[in-house]
Amino acid sequence: MKARVYVMLKTGVLDPQGEAVRHALGALGFDGVQGVRQGKVIELDLAATDKSAAEVEVKEMCEKLLANTVIESYQIELS
Repeated sequence: MKARVYVMLKTGVLDPQGEAVRHALGALGFDGVQGVRQGKVIELDLAATDKSAAEVEVKEMCEKLLANTVIESYQIELS
């Protein structure tokens, strides 16, 4: 089973990398970009075959390591 975890900064948390990308896009002539939020995608290959057990396991991974839950939120996608 595969899991994809999307990690983004929570709303209200400053995103200096996103702002740098927005500024660079403006410098390249893409003036219509008003905001950029940058995050990360983590892909996991899991041995689990039970979807609900895999979701519980991936959530635990996120809470312990993959996301800083103080300033980041995450979404899990299983396939």
